[in-house]
Amino acid sequence: MFTFSVSFLGAVKRTGWNSGLSEAVITKRLEKLKGQPAHRGCGWCFPTEMISTAERTRQLNGTCAGLVDMELFLHYSLIPSLFIILVLSFLQRREHCRQRDDTSDLLENHFGIIIPLDFVGTFRNRWSYGIAFGATANKVMFLFSEGSQLLQIPQWAQAFVLLIGGFEVGLSHFPFFACLSSEFQLVSSILGFLYSLIWFAVTILHIIQCPHGQFLGSYETVMFYWPSLLCLSFLLGRFLYMFVKSLRVYLGWELQTEEKPFLEIHQAEHVKQLLRKPPLQEKKKSWFQSRIYEWDPCFQFPSRMIGTAVLASICLYLFIVIEFCVFVYVRDQLDVFEGELESYIASANQTGTLTPVILQMKELMNISKGVWVVTILPAFLTCVSYLFHILACYRKHVKRLWAGNKHFLPLKFRNPSSSGSVAAIARYSGWQIAYILWGYLSIHVVQSLCGMAIMYSLVLPITHNQGLEMLQGLGIGILTISIVLGLMILQVWIAASFFLQPKMGTADKQKPLALNNRKMFHNFNYFLFFYNVLLGLGACLSRLLISCILGTWLIARIDRTIMQNGYEGADMGFSAWVGMLYVDHYHTNPVLVSFCHILLTGLRERKLQQAIRCEHLRQSAGPRTSARPRTRWRLLQTLINNPRLGMLRKSKPDHGSQEFTQILLTCSES
Repeated sequence: MFTFSVSFLGAVKRTGWNSGLSEAVITKRLEKLKGQPAHRGCGWCFPTEMISTAERTRQLNGTCAGLVDMELFLHYSLIPSLFIILVLSFLQRREHCRQRDDTSDLLENHFGIIIPLDFVGTFRNRWSYGIAFGATANKVMFLFSEGSQLLQIPQWAQAFVLLIGGFEVGLSHFPFFACLSSEFQLVSSILGFLYSLIWFAVTILHIIQCPHGQFLGSYETVMFYWPSLLCLSFLLGRFLYMFVKSLRVYLGWELQTEEKPFLEIHQAEHVKQLLRKPPLQEKKKSWFQSRIYEWDPCFQFPSRMIGTAVLASICLYLFIVIEFCVFVYVRDQLDVFEGELESYIASANQTGTLTPVILQMKELMNISKGVWVVTILPAFLTCVSYLFHILACYRKHVKRLWAGNKHFLPLKFRNPSSSGSVAAIARYSGWQIAYILWGYLSIHVVQSLCGMAIMYSLVLPITHNQGLEMLQGLGIGILTISIVLGLMILQVWIAASFFLQPKMGTADKQKPLALNNRKMFHNFNYFLFFYNVLLGLGACLSRLLISCILGTWLIARIDRTIMQNGYEGADMGFSAWVGMLYVDHYHTNPVLVSFCHILLTGLRERKLQQAIRCEHLRQSAGPRTSARPRTRWRLLQTLINNPRLGMLRKSKPDHGSQEFTQILLTCSES
């Protein structure tokens, strides 16, 4: 699958992504189609004038060489990206640094580690991070095929090339996330705005220079880059808003609020909801809330899930556009082949032995092209519904884990390893996007096959004036299946009526599993044994067909395994899903976070009270004096109250001590 994905994306580029259709093919097609009307019975063929215009547009864009090379710009964008990273790292202070001498610490705790975003516990600016992920969609889809063409390396080393390409894409788009999450909003907003403006201007310039393409014709480049432009426009507005807000805080016009509280509001509301008594009567839910989705004010999706959904949606759109470009290329080749078949038929005056076969091949090609185009929209809508359903399943599964319910998981996944879970949360987002893309392709293929079956079984017989034969065959098939199903239902009815003992109580829903009429039961089994052998063949084929259809239909659903019971461990996608759930459960559980918040708040209050008490004692003690005068004053008080101690005191040779003792004796006599 990995090799096929690289080959598929590379085929888009090799089939003419940077070069137009060959001039010989275009000239040949125009000569054959010149002066001919559109094909009869073909709903997907175009008039000659439209085809000529499309061919001219593709030929012109095949030689379009713009001044801006997006691949080369990606490499050069690393320079400002590294500069922004260094600036933000210089502003970031290191919290836990080793104790050093101040003269040897030249960096003065600068150049701390900056993070693009918290993949576990970030609930602020979720849509900003999601749009920033959306800005990387074009490079995620196209860089791998471009990178594989730059270096001539063996096939086994392609993984290292893709790894380097992934690091390059991540480094070039790192400033978007770093500027959004930086604590220094004033500086980061300026840097993020300028960097986003550079990408926006370069993308606009690239579109203006080469707006058309070789496959879709007019405005093909716009179709590829408008999601990226929309995301960059949003980022420009976001950074401008951050700059205005941080400037007002810097000027003292507004108070700076806490950017990332330890306990989020929705987490506190969730804990309060658990402590309240449940209502006696539940609120009546609407059809949308009971069947589709119910909004929960005490739950928020983390920024990782929002970013994954946004990026998967844009990548799915780009994947469909690429698929349609490949379809246009294949359709053009089939049109050329169809023209050659028409030339053969014309040369044989429609009397050749291969003429019926050629006509059937032409019909098959036309139907295949039409069905493939028609099934694009249903496959797309199916995958989009999967994205929303995965988000709903994430909330449902996480809330079950919060409640301590693990019964929805297989036994092997109820106690996953810690290291596997940490690695799973790093893999989940990328794997979810890949599963959506290849799931769309598999669903599209299955729907196209179903469409072909419907066309050949229902539509074509009617168009060929064979409607009665089609209805007759359809009726016979339905009757055969109905008889088979009826015999199966009859077996169940006979078993329930004659071979089971009666109910033990009137409240029982079904009869007990206790045999009755054993002799008749053994004869019943014997005579149906040979029939069930043949019936089992059809059941086996139906099982295989249903498994294939459900497996391909649910391949994009990473939230559930398609493996049988006992083989769930082989589903790596489901393993990543479960590991991600456990990491979020252990790090974002509202009860656990609230408990830690109470402990930290209590510790902070105790430290504050201790500091206030020490400050009060320090201020009440008056001005600070040295220890020696205070000791002498206490000695004087002691000797005055106990005069005999002065007589026993050891005399010192210094004059001050003798004078001090004489003063004490005088005071005691008086």
